[in-house]
Amino acid sequence: MAPAAARLQSVCVFCGSADAADPAYLRAANELGRALAQADLKLVYGGGGVGLMGATARGAHEAGGAVLGIIPDFLVGRERALDSVETVVVTSMHQRKQMMFEQSDGFVILPGGVGTLEEVVELLSWRRLDLHAKPVVFYNPDGFWETLFAAFQTGVDARLTPPEFMHTWVTVDRVGDIIPALWSQGTQEIDTRKVRKVT
Repeated sequence: MAPAAARLQSVCVFCGSADAADPAYLRAANELGRALAQADLKLVYGGGGVGLMGATARGAHEAGGAVLGIIPDFLVGRERALDSVETVVVTSMHQRKQMMFEQSDGFVILPGGVGTLEEVVELLSWRRLDLHAKPVVFYNPDGFWETLFAAFQTGVDARLTPPEFMHTWVTVDRVGDIIPALWSQGTQEIDTRKVRKVT
């Protein structure tokens, strides 16, 4: 039987949508998109052409990779959906996240704002409830996500979250380490019917 990691074929990237983001973050997002294409991994993302979202999608597309954008109808104009990649327009943020989850075998978290934070917390909450075991990798340049990790640790220290929760993701500080970190975790089958019950 093939190892679980062999099933990794598509990767969802959660990230910021602000064009004003640090240029280093935008370059890293573009580099990740290209790396996914070179690894023959399909990019699943939020469908916009702005910020780190757009940089990741353009990187993957320009490198010949498969890209699937999923965007709610009310954000098509605001986030400037890319015409150059396959895009599905849905009716709500909940539907967007559900479809992104179902279409992805693993997840990468790049720097982002409150929207990215909301996506990450839900994803890790599902992991905490054993609704999935898909790999999760945080790209953490200059400790970007350390305050979030500290908040999670506060919950552990208060005995509100089990200590093993802190081992449900991998953190890297180099773009080149993201895909190896995904492969190292592998993937497992999930019951998406259970996930739908908590959305």
